[in-house]
Order: sequence, then structure tokens, then C-alpha cells
Amino acid sequence: MPLKTPFITHLGVVKERMGIIVEMIDRDGLSGYGEGVAFSSPWYTEETVFTSLHVITEFLIPLLQHNPIEHPDQAITLFKGIRRNHMAKAALETALWDLYAKQESKSLSMLLGGGGRKQIPAGVVVASDSASIALSQIESYLKAGYQRIKVKIHPNQDYEFIKEIRRHHPELPIMADANSAYSLKDVDRLKALDEFNLLMIEQPLGFDDIIEHAILQKEMTTPICLDESIVTFEDARKAVELRSCRVINIKVGRVGGLSEAKRIHDYCFEKGIQVWCGGMIEFGVSRAHNIALASLPGFSIPGDISSSSRFWEEDIITPEVTVENGMIQVPTEPGIGFDLDRKRLNQTLVTKHSFKLKT
Repeated sequence: MPLKTPFITHLGVVKERMGIIVEMIDRDGLSGYGEGVAFSSPWYTEETVFTSLHVITEFLIPLLQHNPIEHPDQAITLFKGIRRNHMAKAALETALWDLYAKQESKSLSMLLGGGGRKQIPAGVVVASDSASIALSQIESYLKAGYQRIKVKIHPNQDYEFIKEIRRHHPELPIMADANSAYSLKDVDRLKALDEFNLLMIEQPLGFDDIIEHAILQKEMTTPICLDESIVTFEDARKAVELRSCRVINIKVGRVGGLSEAKRIHDYCFEKGIQVWCGGMIEFGVSRAHNIALASLPGFSIPGDISSSSRFWEEDIITPEVTVENGMIQVPTEPGIGFDLDRKRLNQTLVTKHSFKLKT
């Protein structure tokens, strides 16, 4: 589907989004939904929509066909022989979680351990190469009640860009996302951002780095948040032990599913490391899973969980995700609490594959 407005970073521009929707149906007719969130090109991770589809259909589904499981947690072990390809794994694993929650007649939030929260705060990303456009977007998001703004930065758009935003919004909770645009040679440039009292700076150095971020964090007062570097629980553990960051962005697709995401959350909660739920310019199915995850107690920072209307003229779920007074309601219905909008899905469908698992 085309985005309402282009999503701009120094790595590229996203104007339209292709994704994978998984529907898993049990013998009683209950459906669980998952979403593959890889992009069409490998700019964020090595995965793409088509490599994910290949891994799902040729490797992961055959594993499920020959190895029936009783709980979604078992998917991690079952898929372990397939290296990385976390977004492909998450597409199936999240569908398993939704289906299992419906079978248990529990909300996914409750099943994961976040049942005490009735609503979660909403944050939003501003991705523009113009300060004036960014300010205009920020004004509209603040009117909609969003509680935290994230802006994309890079060496050609950082200090003066943030300074201009701060001039108009001196108290606004702002975080900066660098998507690995800097190196340790830029320490002074990054330290200069300390004056703006940012919530954090996300992934300033290498996309797979933990060591150099530890060096940088010692030099900066602004908390460093790791995103792309954290693709497994072990990555999170090592980053915390090395003091590479003070915050971790947890993305379900990036870490291979909800089970691994919850492990990372639980560990960080125990260690006093702040976490928040990142977004992937996703459709409503992934957004619904993010809402359930973000209801866990350790998610203390508003995540990149915006309304469906943030990106889409019309989403593929019903009801659509909405933000009211800066908050998103956590569904109490069994599973993710949303259904597929079949009409909208069929309007955007490119191809469909069907498989039968063992009963």
C-alpha cells in the first residue's frame, strides 16, 4: 500500500509498503494473525519481503508441518536450525501467539503478562529532510495527542535541525534516531547534542556494534538506545553488561517474535534498563501485536505505535488503531483484539499461498 507521506531517512525513502500477512486456522475455525515486517530492500536488515517469503514457505512451514507444537514458546527451539531470518520467524510465531490466545480465550496482552494496563501512551516518528516540514508534522501530531516525538538525524541534519525544533518546543520529549549514520570520529558532533536534553539517541554507530557504543556512552550524558544491534536476547544481555546503552528498542520482527521480545523485556526490567516498542511502518496486524507487547510493565517510554491513519488511508484491520488523548486502548478481547478487513486485504493482495499442517 502507498504511504500517505514518504518516510525519509539517510538510508532511503519509503513511499509504498509491501508486507506478508499470515493467517493460521485451527481445526475449530479460529484464526491467528501474524505479519512479516521486512522491507522490500535490505536497508534495515538483510531480510526482504521476498527472502522472508522464501524462508517461510520453503523452510519454516515444513518444520511446523512435521513438528506440531503445543505452545508458541516452542517455536524458538523449532526454528533454531534456521539462522537469523528473524522477521520470517516472527511472521509465523506471532500468528501462533494470536491463535493460542484465542484458544485460551485470553487477550494477548494478558497472556504475555501485561494485563494490568488498560491503555498505553503513543509516540510517533517524524522522518523529513526539512526542518519546516518536520515542525509542521510535529504540530499536527501534538494536536492529535502524541506524547513523544522521534526525529531522524544524520551528519548533514543534526545539530541545527534539533536546535530549530527545540527553539519551538523547549520541553517536548524528543528522541533522535541516527540509523547508524555516525562513527567514533563523530564523538564531538554527537556530544554537542547533549545540550538539547533528548530522551535518547538511537543507534548512532554501526548497525551491528556493541563495543563502540559502550565507548560513546561514556562520553555522552544523553542515553544511547540500541536498535539494530539487538537481534537476540544474548545481544541485549551483552549490551547491558558492557554498558553500551541505557535504553533498548524492542521490535518483535527484529528479534524473531514475541517470545524473544518478552525475554529481552523481562531481563531489562530486572536490570533497570528502559525499553520501548519500536515500529516498522507496519500494517495493523503487527501494530496490534506491538500494543500487546507494550502493555508489559517494563515499557516505560511511549513506543512507535501510532494510529492506523498515520501511514494508511485505510488499514487492513478492523477496527483500526486509534489514538485518543495520546493513548491507545489495550484490547481485552481474545487474541490481538482486531480482525482482518477482508475487503481491504483483497484490494491490496499480490499473491496468496496455502498450506496444511498436521492435526
